[in-house]
Amino acid sequence: MLKVGKKIIWLVKRHPYLYYTRFKLLSKEASQNEAITHTYNLINKKQHIPKSFHIVNAIILKGKVQMNTFNKVLEIAKWLRLNIKGGSGLSLSSEKALEKMLAGEGGVCSDISQVFNNFCVVNDIKVREWGITSLPFNRTFGGHAFNEFYSEKFDKWVLIDVSKTMMFFVKGSDIPLSVMELFACNKSGEEVIYKSFLESNKVDDNLISHYYLNGDRAPFLICNYHNETYDKYLDRYHTFLPVFVIHFWLFLIKKSYFYIFPINNLQEELVYQT
Repeated sequence: MLKVGKKIIWLVKRHPYLYYTRFKLLSKEASQNEAITHTYNLINKKQHIPKSFHIVNAIILKGKVQMNTFNKVLEIAKWLRLNIKGGSGLSLSSEKALEKMLAGEGGVCSDISQVFNNFCVVNDIKVREWGITSLPFNRTFGGHAFNEFYSEKFDKWVLIDVSKTMMFFVKGSDIPLSVMELFACNKSGEEVIYKSFLESNKVDDNLISHYYLNGDRAPFLICNYHNETYDKYLDRYHTFLPVFVIHFWLFLIKKSYFYIFPINNLQEELVYQT
């Protein structure tokens, strides 16, 4: 009975068709110029980020002064990766997710990306959260979440995958790529290399290629995620409502996040492929 119960819970929370339905409801087509106007900081202000992030941030950056944005981001990302064991997805408010992850009780790429967003806001660093999916939508690929931040050092946006400790470069260059630059290289066939910013983390070449360098992959920008709103609803209803119900309610009352795909003919591409 226990196995049956777990299977039912998985079907309610994680069935691939629910992912597909979510994409159909929340996805919008946009030009690259429109996409770049969105940042997490636009609707999430430092004073509204939970206190625990400010406390942990002070621990991370203790004794480290006069760091540029790029080095500060790497310091935060390294600390998070070294102190988050990872595990199952949490689907909790940002403060509770941070607490659970630092206690070694779970956390997947999307959980890590979300808390990284908040640390960037605390440090006045412009940040975005991105995801990757397959077009056509394929049930065998569950997707992946990562971030992008604005670096004054390079005067550009830079892709950073905190959970996999990865950054990407054109071969022969030491300037890290943005999200759209990486996927433009994929299309043009320009050779791309990737490096871990954490020496102790072994690179899984097959996994990185599977996530980022597959021709079927498409990036989407997660927009309008108001952390304070989601925290409030998740804290209030998480114990007795499935997470997808909470998210759907926020969609109905027009307080939901949405996805921007900076590609053409989105609705023709966004089909379900078994």
